[in-house]
Amino acid sequence: MQVNETLNEGLKRGYNITVTAAELEAKVNEKLAEAQPEVEMKGFRKGKVPMALLKKQFGQKVMGEAMQESIDGAMNEHFEKSGDRPAMQPEVKMTNEDWKEGDDVEVSMSYEKLPEIPEVDLSKIELEKMVVKADDAAVEEALANLAETAQDFKARKKGSKAKDGDQVVIDFKGSVDGEEFEGGAAEDYPLVLGSNSFIPGFEEQLVGVKEGEEKSVVVNFPEEYQAEHLAGKEATFACTVKEVKEPVAAEVNDEMAKKFGAEDLEALKGQIAERLEAEYAGASRAVMKRNLLDALDKQVSFDLPPSLVDAEAKQIAHQLWHEENPDVQGHDHPEVEPTEEHKTLAERRVRLGLLLAELGQKADVQVTDAEMTQAIMNQARQYPGQERQFFEFVQQNQQMQQQMRAPIFEDKVVDHVVEQAKVTEKEISKDELQKAVEELEDE
Repeated sequence: MQVNETLNEGLKRGYNITVTAAELEAKVNEKLAEAQPEVEMKGFRKGKVPMALLKKQFGQKVMGEAMQESIDGAMNEHFEKSGDRPAMQPEVKMTNEDWKEGDDVEVSMSYEKLPEIPEVDLSKIELEKMVVKADDAAVEEALANLAETAQDFKARKKGSKAKDGDQVVIDFKGSVDGEEFEGGAAEDYPLVLGSNSFIPGFEEQLVGVKEGEEKSVVVNFPEEYQAEHLAGKEATFACTVKEVKEPVAAEVNDEMAKKFGAEDLEALKGQIAERLEAEYAGASRAVMKRNLLDALDKQVSFDLPPSLVDAEAKQIAHQLWHEENPDVQGHDHPEVEPTEEHKTLAERRVRLGLLLAELGQKADVQVTDAEMTQAIMNQARQYPGQERQFFEFVQQNQQMQQQMRAPIFEDKVVDHVVEQAKVTEKEISKDELQKAVEELEDE
């Protein structure tokens, strides 16, 4: 077997691989000899089929396997000896297309190798960690927002008309074709108008009603309604309006705190402070991560595989095009050509991606099964009722697993780098942190 270099330009490499006819013949005979003891054929005892007959019967199939194994073996041996790591799948092509049995096999292989990543002295990186405490004003603001969500209702002035968002307390009886149906009646039912908790069209017809008013509401049950005997049918509900109430924020007290699972108001305030500081810490980490990536980007410089940069630039351009054209859901649109700006951003992403991968490998950073499982479960919650199907889909899809593993790996490498860097804490206000986050989003 011969491997001859044909291209060595920057990160681009090219080789001609020749597998001789004698090597192929030996490989075929070896594979047939391995299989011979298990082969059964009419007229012969198991394991006693002559080699010549085996070759005639299975030789062509085994020859194909021998070719592939020989070429794969030559490639693997080359990568082991050279230390090259291809940036993308090598392009392999058979050059003697008129090949016939008895000829040597000639193959061309080309690829871009990953560059040598220079050493980075992580201890020289200086970072600032923004620290924000949850002050009383922030806690009170959050409490007020919770009070809005835990709204109560109080009676409107007698004679007031019900508005969207109001609560009407009603008695109702429903009938289809003049016959009342099971489950179609209730007394003192508190219905919030606009909550969409009743059949479509029901709540809208109660907007404008007054206390003491009787209202006939006519609606159509949906075609896919769970009760088949009512699906698609017109129903009439005789409603009596007993009260009209307007929404008011809940009082901030121990009772409200219990609605949110806290023992009392002070305990709820403590929980809010913890949640706020966790949010601040997450935002602070995002700012520090960007600053860290900027620092790393300035410290290193090395050749980048053009294929990776081009692929990343196309992906960036495609993603931004869809953000600017949200109405286009599919990919049936003109080809999006990357700009110089896209290419510059792609170069940064590829450079940092390769650097973080190298740092992670040297530090033996691993994504554990438990971390992957947690990530899959978190994403599965976006598909209520289909969590199991999503979980099974990810388990069977290597590409999806890699997409989910990559950000976890990156964050763990970032944590590793931060541990080695010089980090100083700076206490700032919530508004200052918000400004830093907005500047991050504008870049």
